[in-house]
Amino acid sequence: MKHSLSTALGAIALMVGLFPASVSAQVRIGAGIPTAPPATPVSDLNNYADPKEYEIGGLTVTGTRYLDPNSLVSLTGLKIGDKVRIPGEALGSSIRKLMESGLLDDVELFATNVTDSKIFLSFQVKDRPRLMKVNFAGVRKGEQESLKDKVKLNLGRVITPTVTKNTQLAVRKFFVDKGYLNTKVKTTVIPDSARNNATMRVTVDKGEKVKIRHIALNGRKEVEESKVRLKMKGTKEMRFGRLFTPSKFVPKKYEEDKQKLIEYYNKLGYRDAAVESDSIINNGGNTIDLVLNLNEGQRYYVRNVSFEGNYLYTADRLREVLGVNKGDIYNTEDLEKKLNGTPGQDLSSLYMDDGYLYFSATPVEKAIEGDSIDLEIRVFEGKQATINRVILNGNTKTSDHVVMRQIRTLPGQKFSKTQLIRTQRELATLGYFDPEKIGINPQPQNDGTVDIEYTVEEKPSDQIELSGGWGGFIGFVGTLGLTFNNFSARNITNMNAWRPLPAGDGQRLSIRFQANGRQFQTYSLSFVEPWLGGRKPNALSVSISSTVFRQFNQVDLFSRGTRNATAIGDYKNVAVTVGLGRQLKRPDDFFSLSHSLTYQRYDLNNIALFGNGYNNGLSNNFTFNTTLSRNSIDNPQFPRSGSSFSLSGSFTPPYSVFRPKDYKPPVEDRFKWVEYHKWMFDATWYQTVVGKLVLSARAHMGFLGRYNSRTEIGPFERFVLGGSGLAGQGVFALAQDIVGLRGYPDRQVYTADNNRIAGTGVTSQGGVVYNKFVSELRYPVSLNPSATIFVLGFLEGGNNWGSYKQFNPFDLKRSAGVGARIFMPAFGLIGIDYGWGFDPIPGVQKANTGQFHFTIGQQFR
Repeated sequence: MKHSLSTALGAIALMVGLFPASVSAQVRIGAGIPTAPPATPVSDLNNYADPKEYEIGGLTVTGTRYLDPNSLVSLTGLKIGDKVRIPGEALGSSIRKLMESGLLDDVELFATNVTDSKIFLSFQVKDRPRLMKVNFAGVRKGEQESLKDKVKLNLGRVITPTVTKNTQLAVRKFFVDKGYLNTKVKTTVIPDSARNNATMRVTVDKGEKVKIRHIALNGRKEVEESKVRLKMKGTKEMRFGRLFTPSKFVPKKYEEDKQKLIEYYNKLGYRDAAVESDSIINNGGNTIDLVLNLNEGQRYYVRNVSFEGNYLYTADRLREVLGVNKGDIYNTEDLEKKLNGTPGQDLSSLYMDDGYLYFSATPVEKAIEGDSIDLEIRVFEGKQATINRVILNGNTKTSDHVVMRQIRTLPGQKFSKTQLIRTQRELATLGYFDPEKIGINPQPQNDGTVDIEYTVEEKPSDQIELSGGWGGFIGFVGTLGLTFNNFSARNITNMNAWRPLPAGDGQRLSIRFQANGRQFQTYSLSFVEPWLGGRKPNALSVSISSTVFRQFNQVDLFSRGTRNATAIGDYKNVAVTVGLGRQLKRPDDFFSLSHSLTYQRYDLNNIALFGNGYNNGLSNNFTFNTTLSRNSIDNPQFPRSGSSFSLSGSFTPPYSVFRPKDYKPPVEDRFKWVEYHKWMFDATWYQTVVGKLVLSARAHMGFLGRYNSRTEIGPFERFVLGGSGLAGQGVFALAQDIVGLRGYPDRQVYTADNNRIAGTGVTSQGGVVYNKFVSELRYPVSLNPSATIFVLGFLEGGNNWGSYKQFNPFDLKRSAGVGARIFMPAFGLIGIDYGWGFDPIPGVQKANTGQFHFTIGQQFR
């Protein structure tokens, strides 16, 4: 007699033991599909008038292809030597247990041998088919791939009713979350009896998306309706032109929006606000109406704030830090932030920065009278905790000492919450680790100390810049740049450390070569040691570069190419810089001060470099630079908070002070000793606006001056605006400060004194003063360290002036536009922008004209 799952419970009662006892017997386990011995269905032994008891003398499982027979025997709950009664419950229960396992499609119980006291039992089973393939019908190919990831049907698993039901639910939920509320799902199992496999066919009828026709907010009185609807970001009414916030109904988002709505009311002081009831009204088509019945309650205010359990600090001191005063709107979210929010500013930091790791503060509403609430903050101070060990995990490439020197929580110090967060920021700004995966885990010990575990994940930090081609008559055109941001100079002689170069000590080595045939070549090499001596963050930097530019007769150049053409003029530049910087402790340790000495030699040979008559001669430029800067941004790739600013001054020796007043050098010696002083100011501020949207505001200014009225301001180090800010291969760019201004052509925002020659081919000298202001809204698309991507919209304006008499900080060339940035460790920052210039550049660009800009390896300044 066969027993399927649907008939097992009724038939089991009939399958009870009737057999005699006796025997020593053994368990015979069927493997594969052996030929069943002559057997009698146990049900045929049922005699309700005269039940008999037997001892099980043998147990056999036959018929299974893939399951372990021994395991199936154990599932029955029977074993050799057990006494069973036929008819009785034990045998029926054994069949039920096998079926409930979900592994079998059918079970039959036979008696292969029966004596007066013993019975030999054989379970003949049939395996359920196993899933070998899943087919989706009624959905697009792209949706099929998403469904496979969502449903996660593992091939080879047994197809049970639970599997098919869960599949239907998961597929339906997938489409309901996309707004298809009326989705119907049907599953069909198509068996392959020869192999005991099966294909599951999932047929989906999505129907149409269900949209929200109207949302009724009953009970709303005190808060503006537009603000209430704005908080329901994922639940919107149908409206013409709605693109970015579609009006489809998604139950999950609807529930989230109801919660956000109440949280918004709570922030406004309506602590009793609630959605008392809501209903969904089906309009009979593909639209619904939502009705929310709100109870706003009354608005509450803080009356008194008291503290209980505080011994270290007075109540007045705690109130001062907490910043909640009598008459303030009662905002539980804001209160929690002030208790345990911003490191260094919240109440918990007051204690935790002094070692009180176990501190906690619990606000209790002590009294509520009318619209006023008395708060009692119950403080548990605990004991001070001292840092015992600092544990570092995950730095597989970077040496321990490079990481440890950035850590602000050292053994023997008191525990500090602010220093924990500061350490996280310092590790992120190194650039060697994924900033999103820096973990901090304080581990309190029984002896009053705490171990702190930092977990990091290495990411690629080296960069390569590679481009090349053949420029026809020009010859080879290309750039090769290599930057090793985590270089190790001490391991240069260790051949085992070359992968491809020794790394791990946090030094920076950059090599760059750029060429445009014989016409232009430049070579540069730089090295930075951020911790000179290894004890303090004193940074040593050394750089050297060499540039050659040759000018050709254009006819000769086109006819013979740069290899054979004869240069009619050339320009050479050699530059060497040595710098030393250190981190300051006052006003705070975000400040740093750096100094550098630079020597540049300009050699002009019959070449119109600046358009001012200076075509031949040697120029020597000795410069001392000092820069005071402060940087507190939280993430170098995509900052969300913090700021940075720098103020720098560059000074050459005042040669003219030591010359006679009537000194008039020949033309070729006018700039033999370059003389100027130059001031630069740059400031950037980041602030999260809402969610992931970040505001970036920047200001940049530059001033170039002379020491006395007897000397002119030379052509060197002037400011030239326009475009992406890339210097390009124009040789004049090597002696000028190129400043980007999107929406206008590269280096084409001429000073007022050069407008008359703009567009004529005569090169602008550049300005002696400039300013620029930028405002950007940024939104991250991906924060993956292998490719950080964000989009932006910008407004900016800037200009440069040829003299201080012309300087007008409000006379700006304005622009607006959109752009995107991709940061890849191997290539640095890659950017593309489209800027719309609102103001004309005479002879160059009309007003209201757009420009595309592309950058690699740099930020816009």
